[in-house]
Amino acid sequence: MLVNNKVIVVSGGGSGIGRALVLHLLTKGARVAAVDLNPTTLQETAQMAGSSANRLSIHRVDITDRAAVAALPDQVIAAHGVVDGLINNAGIIQPFLGVPDLDEATIERVMKVNFYGTVWMTKAFLPYLLSRPEAHIVNVSSMGGFLPVPGQTIYGAAKAAVKLFTEGLYAELLETNVRVTVVFPGAVRTNIVANSGVNRLPTGTTDNRRAPTALAPERAAQIIVDGIERNRYRVLVGSDARLMDLLSRLNPQFAARFIFRQMKSLLQQ
Repeated sequence: MLVNNKVIVVSGGGSGIGRALVLHLLTKGARVAAVDLNPTTLQETAQMAGSSANRLSIHRVDITDRAAVAALPDQVIAAHGVVDGLINNAGIIQPFLGVPDLDEATIERVMKVNFYGTVWMTKAFLPYLLSRPEAHIVNVSSMGGFLPVPGQTIYGAAKAAVKLFTEGLYAELLETNVRVTVVFPGAVRTNIVANSGVNRLPTGTTDNRRAPTALAPERAAQIIVDGIERNRYRVLVGSDARLMDLLSRLNPQFAARFIFRQMKSLLQQ
């Protein structure tokens, strides 16, 4: 689906990949509804849109709140008239802890934001998307959705659920006008660590914002939007995601052990 003149909803639009998606879509002629929990960062996104801000609406919504999500399509249609696309990008990581050390509230929060938020948003917008001549749903999973990362097991489980949910949705909608894409980002220079409320990184690791091999969010957004316009089934974002996707297909046990060796300091703290 070409994005020019389309109305596209982007969750997590206040920062990181979400903000980059909003701004990139605007440069390509789309109209955008940016959704985020943080009203301050949403306003910052709107300011960065500059002269394109007249094609942007901002919506402060907690995507884990089913009632708030159910009311969102009417708000988007009131602002733009229609809705043609949905990018479920919002997500959080977990604290870098093993499963025995995670409290139940944290586990529930990670699952609610990453998985249930994606499901509620999809269910809310899908009836409207089915009524359009063409439409597109993009769900952002993670490299951690197909590759186990010690200290991020619940996050990975949530993103693996997003993966299979998206693949199932693709199959269900094959004979409709709605195309479906699942996205697997690797390391991207965003502030997801701070936004997730994680205040401690494991020894030997670095915040993605300072990782030399991490992809710029603007480049990630370009890759994702290109995937939409080419109706891609899967989009791998970054050389690390492509490499680990290949490795996990060829030898999943070796891939798991490789990541363990890279991240074993997580289990020693």
